[in-house]
Amino acid sequence: MKLLKKLIAVLALAPIMALAAEATFPLDRAPDRTRDLPALQNGAKLFVNYCLNCHSASAMRYNRLRDIGLTEDQIRNNLLFTSDKVGDLMTISMTAKDAKDWFGAVPPDLSVIARAKASGAGSGADWLYTYLRTFYKDDTRPTGWNNLVFPNVGMPHVLWELQGVRAAKFAEEKDPHDASKTVHKFVGFEQVKPGHLSSIDYDNATADLVAYLQWMGEPAQNARVRLGVIVLLFLGVFMVLAWRLNASYWKDIK
Repeated sequence: MKLLKKLIAVLALAPIMALAAEATFPLDRAPDRTRDLPALQNGAKLFVNYCLNCHSASAMRYNRLRDIGLTEDQIRNNLLFTSDKVGDLMTISMTAKDAKDWFGAVPPDLSVIARAKASGAGSGADWLYTYLRTFYKDDTRPTGWNNLVFPNVGMPHVLWELQGVRAAKFAEEKDPHDASKTVHKFVGFEQVKPGHLSSIDYDNATADLVAYLQWMGEPAQNARVRLGVIVLLFLGVFMVLAWRLNASYWKDIK
């Protein structure tokens, strides 16, 4: 009986512990561009150019990009860097051993990263959108970069040429829960070196990349939603017909 009570207590506290383990940095809402074909095409280009060097997407084939409006010739001429066939999977040539030697850990596969990062703090798209926009220069880290959403991240800022180099500014404040302690609070960024894109253009590029990652996690999502709406409308019409038919059958029976 005591063991059962302990098990119930652990299960009751599990959601609270999970929320406590999440990043405390507030997440920004990612624009929903999963139905915007030009945005998805730009996101695919950014993904292949900046992410596919270290991260694979082994559940996705290049020819699936036809679903976002690209032809096989466009895919072959613009996006095939690690493969010779449009029907191949989005894999990388770097081995797991080399990745661990160079980065200390194997970069995760990004096929379903937008779904994997969903939590009580926000959607996976929100997490990725905020993560890609909160890198800052930190010379104490092996890569020279750090991140507000993922502190002490092992990944370097691969989009730094687009965003530029930024330094994070922090202030020491009293801990609201313990006056004898201080907390390290983020107060803003300082642009050290400009990038190729303005702040607004970089945010738009990041939103396109996140939209592609979100779409890649479930390419059939929009079709599934459309089919669901059609099915619900059909059931609604059928329910009205069935209700009136039932009334017609029983109208003379008292």
